[in-house]
Amino acid sequence: MKILLTVLFLTLLPSVFLLAQEQKKDSTAVADTTAKEEPEVPDKPVKFSWESQYLINQQTSKISPVKTLEFVIQHRFGSVEKGKTDLWGVYSPGANVRLGLDYVIYKRVQIGVGITKANMTGDFNAKWNIFEQKTESMPISVTLLGNMAIDGREKSVWDTLYYNYSDVGKFFGYKFSNRFSYFSEILIGSKLTEALTLQGGVSFSHYNTVAANMDHDIIGVHIGGRYKVSPQGAIVFNGDFPLHVKDISEGQKTNKSKSNIAFGYEISTGSHAFQIYAGTSNSLLPQDMMLNNSNKIQYKSFSLGFVITRLWSF
Repeated sequence: MKILLTVLFLTLLPSVFLLAQEQKKDSTAVADTTAKEEPEVPDKPVKFSWESQYLINQQTSKISPVKTLEFVIQHRFGSVEKGKTDLWGVYSPGANVRLGLDYVIYKRVQIGVGITKANMTGDFNAKWNIFEQKTESMPISVTLLGNMAIDGREKSVWDTLYYNYSDVGKFFGYKFSNRFSYFSEILIGSKLTEALTLQGGVSFSHYNTVAANMDHDIIGVHIGGRYKVSPQGAIVFNGDFPLHVKDISEGQKTNKSKSNIAFGYEISTGSHAFQIYAGTSNSLLPQDMMLNNSNKIQYKSFSLGFVITRLWSF
């Protein structure tokens, strides 16, 4: 009997072993198939980091598709200092307005023109989104932007100005290039969550001609953000901080430009964006704000403003 059981065990053992091997192969094959069937996560540009190319006083990394034309109105009322006398600056004669057109000529490359009421200053600008933020490979966006502005005041105004390298009491020889000013910035931003997007930048501003007690050049630091609170609404804010770097200063100790802060609310649709805000600078051109803002951060320095943008695709 023992011999019969031993023979039966030895006879069945290979079959059990082969069955186990087949099950192992089948499990491996299923695992391999499952692994192969797992979809790869696509690496795509992050969408809707910003709803507008403008963030109050600043620009953003947003560039629309090629052949998109944008019309922008930037309006800044006077300061709220006089209260109800001029309806908190709404009817103040110190209001400032800029009208602009921007056009996307190539993928992630935009050019534009504009004109500002203050000094009737015309500007030519360009923006290049060097790196887009992507879902997998790139956690930030990197954008380079800049402009050249031309002061449009009458020549007779310039004949009465002092150039800061001139001796006191002597006028400088007027040239058309005296009207030029420049601004350049490298901007880094990131959409951190579905609601929150932040950006920061470093800029350089230059005026060919300034008053006798002013510097020509200044470096600035910029921060800004957007927090989405509804499908079409968001809280927006920014700050612009001129750095009075000794190495590039010409030793001017008066009329140092002040920092600017602003905050507001944005409402956007597919082709429109509207921002209403309050800020401490009355300037609409970045180089003007960085070199000529005399308003301290205090209640009476704030002024109301708005930005409206409209897009057309061709």
